[in-house]
Amino acid sequence: MSNPERIGITTSIPVEAIFASGAVPVDLNNIFITSPERRGWVENAEIAGFPPTCCGWIKGIYSAAKSSDISSVVTVMAGDCSNTHALAEIWQHEGLKTIPFAFPYDRSRAALEGEVERLCARLGTDLEAAREAKKQLDPLRELAMEVDRLSWEENRVTGFESHLHQVSASDFCSDPKLYAETLSAFIAEAKGREPFRESVRLGFIGVPTIYDDFYEHLESMGARVVFNETQRQFSLPYVGEDLIDAYLKFTYPYDVFARIADIKREIERRRIDGIIHYVQSFCFRQMEDMLFRKLLGVPVVTIEGDRPMPLDARTKTRLEAFVEMLEVEAL
Repeated sequence: MSNPERIGITTSIPVEAIFASGAVPVDLNNIFITSPERRGWVENAEIAGFPPTCCGWIKGIYSAAKSSDISSVVTVMAGDCSNTHALAEIWQHEGLKTIPFAFPYDRSRAALEGEVERLCARLGTDLEAAREAKKQLDPLRELAMEVDRLSWEENRVTGFESHLHQVSASDFCSDPKLYAETLSAFIAEAKGREPFRESVRLGFIGVPTIYDDFYEHLESMGARVVFNETQRQFSLPYVGEDLIDAYLKFTYPYDVFARIADIKREIERRRIDGIIHYVQSFCFRQMEDMLFRKLLGVPVVTIEGDRPMPLDARTKTRLEAFVEMLEVEAL
């Protein structure tokens, strides 16, 4: 039996359409950031002509696509990064097939259903098959939700572990069976741990960090991330929902106010002391920071990253000062 076709994705999309077609999704972000060559991949993109002032994630996924055995890429043209427009054109010029997809900004159900139907048609399947695929994937999403619950309710999962297993649900590691086995074994191991007793509980919002050692450094200070906002959304924790309804609830591609409402609910539920807002250099989402600071109701520190590397001394100092401030406020 031949191996299934591998189709790249530039961010989380209705992967049910890809699975329903008999292919498997490959999240190029995950390929990039977990590669030992990730720093070199950013440099390779710059050698190819990408400007230094372009987002490091865009340069990374460009190189990840060139280094992966994918047949095409689903490029999200609305609801993610505007740089994807030019990236898709570069891939087209270089001979890589691209398949456009767009999340409607106004959250129109009819518009989203139309986009998913068009994606299914481009992949040789249909909406009903994609709906059936979601039913098959929901038990895997329940496993990701359990990892998340163990992080904030039972305090047995680190911030990085929570991040890793939830963000991996964007493509289920291109192998749903392996993903399920990995998470089941991890959950069984985590349930046997002694609970963590950190002094500060943090929320992490924004795109996943490009820094290598972000979570480990926080935990070395007695703090722990108990809420990974975007990673949780990438795991699509809306099991039992219709496919279209679930992706309408998916907060990442739409307006910031739905994200803020979701974050505020989780701040209260998870007893979060403060928020780290991670922003990527040269990303338009940096402007959203002013709204988070005004509307979240808890202290917020903003951390910026550019390319894969360990935390620099200045960023470490800012994180340490933020954690120390929250410790004092808790007394």
